[in-house]
Amino acid sequence: MGTIRKTLTFTEQQDKWIKSQIEAGEFTNESEYIRHLIRSDQAHNSKFIELKTAIQAGIDSGISERTVSDIMREIEERMKADGRL
Repeated sequence: MGTIRKTLTFTEQQDKWIKSQIEAGEFTNESEYIRHLIRSDQAHNSKFIELKTAIQAGIDSGISERTVSDIMREIEERMKADGRL
């Protein structure tokens, strides 16, 4: 995988923060810190998209005719079947 050089502009406060992370030994250089932030953002967005997709699937499935007791009984049966209960 190739690399691409980018030019970024930060406020003084942001620059001090980045440098403090490096001085604390969390990262060896500014690029490593920025890549860490991007990876964290990608992971966060991935989880958000999964959740959003699950919510939409729930909405699309419509209203259930089952009662809360029915749903709880089904969950209990599944948990017993796979050894979690």
